[in-house]
Amino acid sequence: MSVFNSFSPKTKKQMVGGRLNQFVLGVYFYTMRAVGGTDVLEVAMDKFEAQKTKEKKRGLRELYLPRLDQ
Repeated sequence: MSVFNSFSPKTKKQMVGGRLNQFVLGVYFYTMRAVGGTDVLEVAMDKFEAQKTKEKKRGLRELYLPRLDQ
C-alpha cells in the first residue's frame, strides 16, 4: 500500500475513478449479456397484452350485445 501513498491526491482519485468505472461497466455488460439471452420478459408481456385486449373486447361485446340467457 505504500506505493499507492506515493502518488499525488489527483492521481489517486483518477485511479479510484478508473477502477470504479471498470467495475460499473463490467457489471453492466455482464447483466446485459445474462438478460439478453432470454426473452422471457417479452413473452410474458406479450401474453399479458393479448389477455388484456381479449378481456377488453369481451367487455365491450357484453356492453353492446347483452347475453340472452340472463
